Amino acid sequence: MAEGGGDDQQRLKKIAAGAYEYDNDARWVDYWSNILIPPHMASRPEVVEHYKRKFYQRYVDPDLVVEPISTSSSSSSSQSARPSATSTNGNEQQARSRNSGSVPRTTGPSATASSNPSSGRWDQQTILFSVNAWVFVIAVLAVLPLVPKNLSNRAYRLSFMGTACSSLFSLYSLYGRPSSWNMQGLQVYFQSIMGAKDFIYFIYCLSFVTSHLCIKFALIPILCRALEQLAKFLRRNFTRSTIYRKYLEDPCVWVESNTTTLNILSSQAEIAIGFLLIISLLSWQRNIIQTFMYWQLLKLMYQAPVTAGYHQSTWSRIGRTANPIIQRYAPFLNTPVNAVQRWWFR
Repeated sequence: MAEGGGDDQQRLKKIAAGAYEYDNDARWVDYWSNILIPPHMASRPEVVEHYKRKFYQRYVDPDLVVEPISTSSSSSSSQSARPSATSTNGNEQQARSRNSGSVPRTTGPSATASSNPSSGRWDQQTILFSVNAWVFVIAVLAVLPLVPKNLSNRAYRLSFMGTACSSLFSLYSLYGRPSSWNMQGLQVYFQSIMGAKDFIYFIYCLSFVTSHLCIKFALIPILCRALEQLAKFLRRNFTRSTIYRKYLEDPCVWVESNTTTLNILSSQAEIAIGFLLIISLLSWQRNIIQTFMYWQLLKLMYQAPVTAGYHQSTWSRIGRTANPIIQRYAPFLNTPVNAVQRWWFR
């Protein structure tokens, strides 16, 4: 049992490491530029992925277990590196010049683009940071019990509106506009953004902004997302600030080292909200359309790579708990449960 739990935890950590935005982290650029490997190895995807895992283990999650590169790839790399043994000194001199900052690294186009961010990109990051900070403050106001009800309800809706706006802005920054506005162009565009985390959060916020239900529990994923984005921005841009070092460095380090925990918490809250919406169908505040749309969104979260690991892990726990109870006390529920599972995996 302990080994199975450890394997599941490592699988979630590997998913989080794969979904981490390395190109937007200035530390990754410095880390990658200081790796002394031949250029023919730097172009290998498995080598880049290996060092990304090592970077994630060093700066984000020390508990991540990084497996060594497979022997086949390393042996082939060593064989291809033998003819170039005479150029080792030249490569070392180039590596030293890169470390000194005199020559930019050209083996990775994304690294070059990230090491020289334009002022427009900096403005985009600043805008997203401002919106996420505003969302975090408003969401905290919405969940505090001492805040007046009218102000709390207004803050509740503004939190979802702010997150929806930041998600749309992030989608536009990463994917731009559709290449054409006809049906085929829109279909291609939506297929490209369907699995993006920002698109999932936009639909998530849209389902609550347009509803008259006020489920404060739904703010947990919003708070976790805003907290993660704020910690990333502060660690990248305010490390030299005295105020940051004195008051914010430890909380930001804790947030970045516990992103897996925050994502698991968000997935559990999102699934619990789905069951709350089903229960709400029995009240006068029922909203059948919202419940159907939200369960479609949960189905997308179960399948999208950025959220699949966390949701599949949570659903497997629910299944291990609920299935024995259904088999023992309510076997008549097997037929509807099987029908729901066929729809879910379709």
